[in-house]
Amino acid sequence: MWRTLTRRQLAVDIAVPGVLFLFLLIPYSAQGLPSMLVLFGMSVALVLRRLSPGFSLAMAWITAIAQMLLGLSPTFANLAILAVLYATAAYGSRLVMWLGFASILVGSLTITFYVTAFDSLRTGDWSGWMTELLSGFGAAAFVSSLVSFGLSWSVGLLVRTLGRARQSRAVAIAANQEVAAEQERTRIARDMHDVVAHSLAVVVAQADGARYAARTDPAAAEEALRTIATTAREALADVRVLLAQLRYQQEDGPQPTLGDLDRLIEQLRASGLDVSREDSGEPLPLGTAQQIALYRIVQESLTNALRHADVSKPVAVRFSWTSHGVEASIVSHLVEAKTRTGIIPLAVPPVGHGIAGMTERAALGGGWLRADADETRFTVTAWLPYAPTGVHQPIVLEEPTA
Repeated sequence: MWRTLTRRQLAVDIAVPGVLFLFLLIPYSAQGLPSMLVLFGMSVALVLRRLSPGFSLAMAWITAIAQMLLGLSPTFANLAILAVLYATAAYGSRLVMWLGFASILVGSLTITFYVTAFDSLRTGDWSGWMTELLSGFGAAAFVSSLVSFGLSWSVGLLVRTLGRARQSRAVAIAANQEVAAEQERTRIARDMHDVVAHSLAVVVAQADGARYAARTDPAAAEEALRTIATTAREALADVRVLLAQLRYQQEDGPQPTLGDLDRLIEQLRASGLDVSREDSGEPLPLGTAQQIALYRIVQESLTNALRHADVSKPVAVRFSWTSHGVEASIVSHLVEAKTRTGIIPLAVPPVGHGIAGMTERAALGGGWLRADADETRFTVTAWLPYAPTGVHQPIVLEEPTA
Protein backbone atom coordinates (compact mmCIF):
# COMPACT_ATOMS: atom_id res chain seq x y z
CA MET A 1 0.00 0.00 0.00
CA TRP A 2 1.39 3.35 -1.07
CA ARG A 3 0.39 6.42 0.87
CA THR A 4 0.05 9.91 -0.58
CA LEU A 5 2.58 12.32 0.87
CA THR A 6 3.09 16.01 0.37
CA ARG A 7 6.18 17.20 -1.46
CA ARG A 8 7.64 18.45 1.80
CA GLN A 9 7.08 15.11 3.56
CA LEU A 10 8.56 13.20 0.64
CA ALA A 11 11.57 15.54 0.52
CA VAL A 12 12.21 15.08 4.25
CA ASP A 13 11.84 11.28 4.04
CA ILE A 14 14.42 11.18 1.24
CA ALA A 15 16.78 13.83 2.57
CA VAL A 16 17.22 12.54 6.14
CA PRO A 17 18.11 8.92 5.22
CA GLY A 18 20.20 10.26 2.33
CA VAL A 19 22.27 12.46 4.64
CA LEU A 20 22.74 9.58 7.10
CA PHE A 21 23.74 7.25 4.28
CA LEU A 22 26.39 9.67 3.00
CA PHE A 23 27.62 10.38 6.54
CA LEU A 24 28.07 6.65 7.32
CA LEU A 25 29.23 5.60 3.87
CA ILE A 26 32.93 6.18 4.52
CA PRO A 27 33.20 4.19 7.77
CA TYR A 28 30.99 1.42 6.37
CA SER A 29 32.98 1.24 3.14
CA ALA A 30 36.05 0.46 5.24
CA GLN A 31 34.22 -2.65 6.54
CA GLY A 32 33.58 -3.96 3.04
CA LEU A 33 30.79 -4.28 0.51
CA PRO A 34 28.42 -6.38 2.72
CA SER A 35 28.33 -3.65 5.37
CA MET A 36 27.62 -1.06 2.69
CA LEU A 37 24.71 -3.17 1.42
CA VAL A 38 23.30 -3.35 4.94
CA LEU A 39 23.57 0.43 5.23
CA PHE A 40 21.88 0.86 1.86
CA GLY A 41 19.05 -1.53 2.72
CA MET A 42 18.29 0.17 6.05
CA SER A 43 18.43 3.59 4.35
CA VAL A 44 15.87 2.43 1.75
CA ALA A 45 13.66 1.14 4.58
CA LEU A 46 13.86 4.60 6.19
CA VAL A 47 12.91 6.29 2.92
CA LEU A 48 9.84 4.05 2.54
CA ARG A 49 8.70 4.17 6.19
CA ARG A 50 5.86 6.67 5.58
CA LEU A 51 5.37 6.18 1.85
CA SER A 52 4.78 2.43 2.22
CA PRO A 53 5.16 1.04 5.76
CA GLY A 54 4.60 -2.52 4.53
CA PHE A 55 7.44 -2.40 1.99
CA SER A 56 9.60 -0.64 4.57
CA LEU A 57 9.06 -3.47 7.05
CA ALA A 58 9.79 -6.05 4.38
CA MET A 59 13.00 -4.25 3.37
CA ALA A 60 14.13 -4.06 7.01
CA TRP A 61 13.54 -7.81 7.48
CA ILE A 62 15.32 -8.70 4.22
CA THR A 63 18.30 -6.56 5.12
CA ALA A 64 18.47 -7.93 8.68
CA ILE A 65 18.28 -11.54 7.48
CA ALA A 66 20.96 -10.89 4.85
CA GLN A 67 23.12 -9.28 7.53
CA MET A 68 22.83 -12.35 9.74
CA LEU A 69 23.48 -14.75 6.85
CA LEU A 70 26.61 -12.79 5.99
CA GLY A 71 27.74 -13.04 9.59
CA LEU A 72 27.90 -9.30 10.19
CA SER A 73 27.63 -7.92 13.70
CA PRO A 74 24.83 -5.45 14.61
CA THR A 75 25.71 -1.88 13.66
CA PHE A 76 24.39 1.65 14.01
CA ALA A 77 22.34 1.22 10.82
CA ASN A 78 20.15 -1.35 12.59
CA LEU A 79 18.58 1.49 14.62
CA ALA A 80 16.51 2.18 11.51
CA ILE A 81 14.38 -0.79 12.58
CA LEU A 82 12.98 1.36 15.42
CA ALA A 83 11.75 4.00 12.95
CA VAL A 84 10.29 1.27 10.72
CA LEU A 85 8.32 -0.28 13.60
CA TYR A 86 7.07 3.16 14.59
CA ALA A 87 5.87 3.76 11.03
CA THR A 88 4.04 0.42 10.81
CA ALA A 89 1.94 1.37 13.86
CA ALA A 90 1.48 5.03 12.98
CA TYR A 91 0.88 4.90 9.21
CA GLY A 92 0.40 1.30 8.15
CA SER A 93 -2.80 -0.52 7.35
CA ARG A 94 -4.34 -2.76 9.98
CA LEU A 95 -2.50 -5.78 8.58
CA VAL A 96 0.83 -3.96 8.46
CA MET A 97 0.29 -2.64 11.98
CA TRP A 98 -0.16 -6.15 13.39
CA LEU A 99 2.74 -7.49 11.30
CA GLY A 100 4.85 -4.82 12.96
CA PHE A 101 3.57 -5.97 16.35
CA ALA A 102 4.48 -9.59 15.53
CA SER A 103 7.93 -8.41 14.42
CA ILE A 104 8.58 -7.14 17.95
CA LEU A 105 8.58 -10.64 19.44
CA VAL A 106 10.03 -12.44 16.42
CA GLY A 107 12.75 -9.81 16.01
CA SER A 108 13.65 -9.87 19.71
CA LEU A 109 14.00 -13.67 19.67
CA THR A 110 15.99 -13.53 16.44
CA ILE A 111 18.40 -10.89 17.73
CA THR A 112 18.85 -12.74 21.02
CA PHE A 113 19.69 -15.95 19.18
CA TYR A 114 22.04 -14.18 16.80
CA VAL A 115 24.05 -12.15 19.34
CA THR A 116 24.44 -15.16 21.64
CA ALA A 117 25.35 -17.51 18.78
CA PHE A 118 27.52 -15.02 16.89
CA ASP A 119 30.83 -16.60 17.98
CA SER A 120 29.47 -20.10 17.47
CA LEU A 121 28.42 -19.22 13.92
CA ARG A 122 31.92 -18.01 13.08
CA THR A 123 33.84 -20.85 14.79
CA GLY A 124 31.33 -23.68 14.37
CA ASP A 125 31.70 -24.58 18.05
CA TRP A 126 28.23 -24.76 19.66
CA SER A 127 29.30 -26.23 22.97
CA GLY A 128 28.99 -22.97 24.90
CA TRP A 129 25.98 -21.49 23.04
CA MET A 130 23.31 -22.72 25.45
CA THR A 131 25.25 -21.35 28.41
CA GLU A 132 25.61 -18.00 26.64
CA LEU A 133 21.88 -17.97 25.79
CA LEU A 134 20.76 -18.66 29.34
CA SER A 135 23.24 -16.27 30.89
CA GLY A 136 22.52 -12.70 31.87
CA PHE A 137 23.79 -11.53 28.50
CA GLY A 138 21.09 -13.46 26.63
CA ALA A 139 18.35 -12.19 28.93
CA ALA A 140 19.61 -8.62 28.64
CA ALA A 141 19.69 -8.86 24.84
CA PHE A 142 16.12 -10.18 24.73
CA VAL A 143 14.69 -7.66 27.20
CA SER A 144 16.47 -4.67 25.66
CA SER A 145 15.33 -5.64 22.16
CA LEU A 146 11.78 -6.29 23.32
CA VAL A 147 11.55 -2.97 25.19
CA SER A 148 13.08 -0.85 22.43
CA PHE A 149 11.01 -2.45 19.67
CA GLY A 150 7.85 -2.43 21.77
CA LEU A 151 8.34 1.20 22.77
CA SER A 152 8.81 2.33 19.18
CA TRP A 153 5.71 0.46 18.04
CA SER A 154 3.66 1.74 21.01
CA VAL A 155 4.61 5.36 20.32
CA GLY A 156 3.53 4.88 16.72
CA LEU A 157 0.22 3.37 17.87
CA LEU A 158 -0.31 6.36 20.18
CA VAL A 159 0.31 8.78 17.31
CA ARG A 160 -2.11 6.78 15.15
CA THR A 161 -4.79 6.94 17.87
CA LEU A 162 -4.31 10.67 18.38
CA GLY A 163 -4.51 11.27 14.63
CA ARG A 164 -7.76 9.35 14.34
CA ALA A 165 -9.12 11.19 17.36
CA ARG A 166 -8.34 14.50 15.66
CA GLN A 167 -10.02 13.31 12.47
CA SER A 168 -13.09 12.16 14.40
CA ARG A 169 -13.22 15.47 16.22
CA ALA A 170 -12.91 17.36 12.93
CA VAL A 171 -15.70 15.26 11.40
CA ALA A 172 -17.88 15.86 14.46
CA ILE A 173 -17.25 19.61 14.30
CA ALA A 174 -18.07 19.66 10.58
CA ALA A 175 -21.25 17.66 11.23
CA ASN A 176 -22.29 20.00 14.03
CA GLN A 177 -21.66 23.00 11.81
CA GLU A 178 -23.76 21.43 9.06
CA VAL A 179 -26.58 20.71 11.53
CA ALA A 180 -26.40 24.27 12.86
CA ALA A 181 -26.47 25.65 9.32
CA GLU A 182 -29.44 23.45 8.44
CA GLN A 183 -31.27 24.56 11.58
CA GLU A 184 -30.54 28.18 10.71
CA ARG A 185 -31.84 27.67 7.17
CA THR A 186 -34.96 26.01 8.58
CA ARG A 187 -35.50 28.87 11.02
CA ILE A 188 -35.07 31.47 8.29
CA ALA A 189 -37.42 29.55 5.98
CA ARG A 190 -39.98 29.37 8.79
CA ASP A 191 -39.66 33.08 9.51
CA MET A 192 -39.88 33.86 5.81
CA HIS A 193 -43.06 31.80 5.59
CA ASP A 194 -44.57 33.55 8.60
CA VAL A 195 -43.76 37.03 7.33
CA VAL A 196 -44.70 36.55 3.68
CA ALA A 197 -47.83 34.45 4.26
CA HIS A 198 -49.20 36.81 6.89
CA SER A 199 -48.40 39.96 4.93
CA LEU A 200 -49.77 38.66 1.63
CA ALA A 201 -52.96 37.50 3.31
CA VAL A 202 -53.49 40.97 4.76
CA VAL A 203 -52.64 42.63 1.43
CA VAL A 204 -55.06 40.38 -0.49
CA ALA A 205 -57.88 40.98 1.99
CA GLN A 206 -57.32 44.73 1.97
CA ALA A 207 -57.06 44.83 -1.83
CA ASP A 208 -60.38 43.00 -2.17
CA GLY A 209 -62.00 45.35 0.33
CA ALA A 210 -60.59 48.42 -1.40
CA ARG A 211 -61.86 47.21 -4.76
CA TYR A 212 -65.42 46.88 -3.46
CA ALA A 213 -65.33 50.10 -1.43
CA ALA A 214 -63.74 52.26 -4.11
CA ARG A 215 -67.06 53.34 -5.60
CA THR A 216 -69.25 53.54 -2.51
CA ASP A 217 -66.86 54.53 0.29
CA PRO A 218 -63.68 56.24 -0.94
CA ALA A 219 -62.51 56.85 2.64
CA ALA A 220 -62.61 53.11 3.42
CA ALA A 221 -60.78 52.38 0.17
CA GLU A 222 -58.10 54.91 1.06
CA GLU A 223 -57.69 53.35 4.52
CA ALA A 224 -57.39 49.89 2.95
CA LEU A 225 -54.71 51.12 0.57
CA ARG A 226 -52.86 52.71 3.48
CA THR A 227 -52.97 49.39 5.35
CA ILE A 228 -51.66 47.61 2.24
CA ALA A 229 -48.75 50.03 1.95
CA THR A 230 -47.89 49.73 5.66
CA THR A 231 -48.06 45.94 5.63
CA ALA A 232 -45.98 45.71 2.47
CA ARG A 233 -43.29 48.00 3.89
CA GLU A 234 -43.09 45.97 7.11
CA ALA A 235 -42.92 42.72 5.13
CA LEU A 236 -40.21 44.14 2.89
CA ALA A 237 -38.16 45.20 5.93
CA ASP A 238 -38.55 41.76 7.54
CA VAL A 239 -37.60 39.98 4.32
CA ARG A 240 -34.50 42.18 3.98
CA VAL A 241 -33.44 41.21 7.51
CA LEU A 242 -33.91 37.53 6.72
CA LEU A 243 -31.97 37.81 3.47
CA ALA A 244 -29.18 39.61 5.30
CA GLN A 245 -29.02 36.69 7.72
CA LEU A 246 -28.61 34.37 4.74
CA ARG A 247 -25.65 36.40 3.48
CA TYR A 248 -23.92 37.08 6.76
CA GLN A 249 -23.59 35.21 10.04
CA GLN A 250 -24.73 38.13 12.20
CA GLU A 251 -26.92 38.34 15.25
CA ASP A 252 -30.65 38.04 14.70
CA GLY A 253 -32.58 41.22 14.06
CA PRO A 254 -35.32 42.49 16.38
CA GLN A 255 -37.85 39.77 17.12
CA PRO A 256 -41.53 40.23 18.01
CA THR A 257 -42.68 39.95 21.62
CA LEU A 258 -46.00 39.68 23.40
CA GLY A 259 -46.24 43.45 23.38
CA ASP A 260 -46.65 43.30 19.58
CA LEU A 261 -49.74 41.05 19.74
CA ASP A 262 -52.19 43.95 20.03
CA ARG A 263 -50.79 45.59 16.89
CA LEU A 264 -51.00 42.22 15.09
CA ILE A 265 -54.64 41.78 16.09
CA GLU A 266 -55.49 45.33 15.03
CA GLN A 267 -53.83 44.66 11.69
CA LEU A 268 -55.97 41.57 11.15
CA ARG A 269 -59.08 43.43 12.21
CA ALA A 270 -58.32 46.10 9.62
CA SER A 271 -58.21 43.28 7.06
CA GLY A 272 -61.78 42.30 7.85
CA LEU A 273 -61.18 39.54 10.38
CA ASP A 274 -63.27 39.86 13.55
CA VAL A 275 -60.78 38.98 16.28
CA SER A 276 -61.57 38.94 19.99
CA ARG A 277 -58.94 38.59 22.69
CA GLU A 278 -59.53 37.23 26.18
CA ASP A 279 -56.98 36.88 29.01
CA SER A 280 -57.46 34.95 32.23
CA GLY A 281 -55.09 34.56 35.15
CA GLU A 282 -52.14 36.68 36.17
CA PRO A 283 -49.64 37.16 33.32
CA LEU A 284 -46.00 36.41 34.20
CA PRO A 285 -42.94 37.28 32.11
CA LEU A 286 -42.05 34.69 29.49
CA GLY A 287 -38.58 34.02 28.13
CA THR A 288 -37.57 35.51 24.80
CA ALA A 289 -37.87 32.17 22.97
CA GLN A 290 -41.34 31.58 24.42
CA GLN A 291 -42.51 35.10 23.49
CA ILE A 292 -41.33 34.71 19.90
CA ALA A 293 -42.92 31.26 19.66
CA LEU A 294 -46.25 32.49 21.07
CA TYR A 295 -46.33 35.50 18.75
CA ARG A 296 -45.57 33.40 15.67
CA ILE A 297 -48.18 30.80 16.62
CA VAL A 298 -50.87 33.46 17.02
CA GLN A 299 -49.76 35.16 13.81
CA GLU A 300 -49.84 31.94 11.79
CA SER A 301 -53.20 30.88 13.26
CA LEU A 302 -54.87 34.23 12.51
CA THR A 303 -53.37 34.27 9.01
CA ASN A 304 -54.74 30.77 8.37
CA ALA A 305 -58.12 31.92 9.69
CA LEU A 306 -58.08 34.88 7.31
CA ARG A 307 -57.27 32.60 4.39
CA HIS A 308 -59.33 29.49 5.15
CA ALA A 309 -61.96 30.21 7.81
CA ASP A 310 -65.37 31.86 7.68
CA VAL A 311 -64.43 35.53 8.15
CA SER A 312 -68.06 36.47 8.79
CA LYS A 313 -67.76 34.85 12.22
CA PRO A 314 -65.44 35.98 14.99
CA VAL A 315 -62.10 34.38 15.76
CA ALA A 316 -61.44 33.95 19.48
CA VAL A 317 -57.92 34.33 20.86
CA ARG A 318 -57.68 33.24 24.50
CA PHE A 319 -54.70 33.29 26.86
CA SER A 320 -54.92 31.31 30.08
CA TRP A 321 -52.09 32.17 32.48
CA THR A 322 -51.15 29.75 35.25
CA SER A 323 -48.29 29.46 37.71
CA HIS A 324 -46.36 27.24 35.28
CA GLY A 325 -46.97 28.79 31.88
CA VAL A 326 -49.54 30.08 29.44
CA GLU A 327 -52.02 28.23 27.28
CA ALA A 328 -53.14 29.97 24.10
CA SER A 329 -56.07 28.89 21.99
CA ILE A 330 -57.19 30.31 18.65
CA VAL A 331 -60.67 29.21 17.60
CA SER A 332 -62.03 29.94 14.10
CA HIS A 333 -65.12 28.76 12.25
CA LEU A 334 -64.96 26.56 9.18
CA VAL A 335 -66.59 27.61 5.93
CA GLU A 336 -69.99 25.95 5.63
CA ALA A 337 -72.36 25.13 2.77
CA LYS A 338 -76.08 24.42 2.94
CA THR A 339 -77.13 21.10 1.46
CA ARG A 340 -80.19 18.97 1.67
CA THR A 341 -78.62 16.86 4.36
CA GLY A 342 -77.64 19.79 6.55
CA ILE A 343 -74.58 21.88 7.19
CA ILE A 344 -71.33 20.30 6.05
CA PRO A 345 -67.91 21.89 6.43
CA LEU A 346 -66.37 22.43 3.01
CA ALA A 347 -62.82 21.75 4.11
CA VAL A 348 -60.51 21.41 7.04
CA PRO A 349 -57.47 23.74 6.84
CA PRO A 350 -54.64 21.70 5.35
CA VAL A 351 -51.81 20.39 7.47
CA GLY A 352 -48.88 22.08 5.75
CA HIS A 353 -45.80 24.10 6.56
CA GLY A 354 -47.78 26.38 8.89
CA ILE A 355 -48.97 23.70 11.34
CA ALA A 356 -45.60 21.95 11.25
CA GLY A 357 -43.80 25.23 11.85
CA MET A 358 -46.03 26.12 14.80
CA THR A 359 -45.57 22.66 16.30
CA GLU A 360 -41.80 22.97 15.96
CA ARG A 361 -41.78 26.44 17.52
CA ALA A 362 -43.78 25.25 20.50
CA ALA A 363 -41.54 22.21 20.98
CA LEU A 364 -38.36 24.30 20.81
CA GLY A 365 -39.85 26.57 23.47
CA GLY A 366 -40.37 23.59 25.78
CA GLY A 367 -44.12 23.36 25.19
CA TRP A 368 -46.55 21.63 22.87
CA LEU A 369 -49.16 22.43 20.21
CA ARG A 370 -52.34 20.70 19.19
CA ALA A 371 -54.49 21.49 16.15
CA ASP A 372 -57.85 19.84 15.68
CA ALA A 373 -61.21 20.43 14.06
CA ASP A 374 -64.78 19.46 14.81
CA GLU A 375 -67.85 19.89 12.63
CA THR A 376 -67.84 23.68 12.70
CA ARG A 377 -64.65 24.96 14.32
CA PHE A 378 -60.91 24.73 13.93
CA THR A 379 -58.89 25.10 17.12
CA VAL A 380 -55.17 25.61 17.67
CA THR A 381 -54.06 25.14 21.27
CA ALA A 382 -50.50 25.77 22.42
CA TRP A 383 -48.88 25.66 25.85
CA LEU A 384 -45.56 27.27 26.67
CA PRO A 385 -43.76 27.25 30.04
CA TYR A 386 -42.13 30.20 31.75
CA ALA A 387 -38.86 28.26 31.33
CA PRO A 388 -38.16 25.40 28.86
CA THR A 389 -38.82 21.98 30.39
CA GLY A 390 -37.87 19.83 27.39
CA VAL A 391 -38.87 19.14 23.85
CA HIS A 392 -42.23 17.45 23.33
CA GLN A 393 -43.12 15.28 20.40
CA PRO A 394 -45.26 17.12 17.83
CA ILE A 395 -48.95 16.24 17.68
CA VAL A 396 -50.18 15.44 14.20
CA LEU A 397 -53.52 16.84 13.13
CA GLU A 398 -56.10 14.29 12.09
CA GLU A 399 -59.23 15.17 10.19
CA PRO A 400 -62.47 14.36 12.05
CA THR A 401 -64.46 11.44 10.79
CA ALA A 402 -68.18 11.61 10.35
